[in-house]
Amino acid sequence: MKTRLLLFALLATSCIGGAAVSQEAVTGVADPDSLFTSPDPHLNTNKQAAYHIMKDLLEANHWELADKWLTAQYHQHNPNVASGRDPVVKFFMSIRKPSPVPEHMKTKIVAVVAEGDLVIVVTPRELPNPKDPSTTYTTSWFDMWRFKDGKADEHWDGATLAPQPAAKAN
Repeated sequence: MKTRLLLFALLATSCIGGAAVSQEAVTGVADPDSLFTSPDPHLNTNKQAAYHIMKDLLEANHWELADKWLTAQYHQHNPNVASGRDPVVKFFMSIRKPSPVPEHMKTKIVAVVAEGDLVIVVTPRELPNPKDPSTTYTTSWFDMWRFKDGKADEHWDGATLAPQPAAKAN
C-alpha cells in the first residue's frame, strides 16, 4: 500500500510540474470584432457597448467618450479604481495618453459571452515567469460588465491591489 501511495505521489508531482512547462499558450481569435455581435438585439446592444469600452476607451484611451458607454454611477469592483464614471476617467487619463481609435480592435480577444445584462470579455495576458524572469507565460484575464440601458453600470475583473512603490533611500 505504501509503495502505491509513493508511486501515486511521484506521478502526481511529475504531472503537476510538467503542466507548468507544457502549458498551451492563451491566444486570441483572428477576428475579435466578430465576437461582439449577437442576433439577439438586447445582447447585441450590450456586446457593442463592451466592444467600444474595449476599443475606444481601454485600447485607444479616448475617455472623453466615456459618457456614451458608462453610466455616471459606474460601480467599480477593481480595488485600484474608485466607483463612478468621473473617477474611472481620471484614473485612466492619468496613466495613458490617447492614440487614434483603430477601425478594428487590435486587442487580442479569447471569448465574449453575453447573458441577460452581463457581458464577459476574456483576453490573453502575458506575464513574467516568477521561476525564470527571462521568460514569460500566458494566462487569461477577464472583464465583466453589467449593462443598464446600453451603458456599463458595473464592472468586475481579476485585479488585485497594486504594490506600493519602493521607498527611495535618502
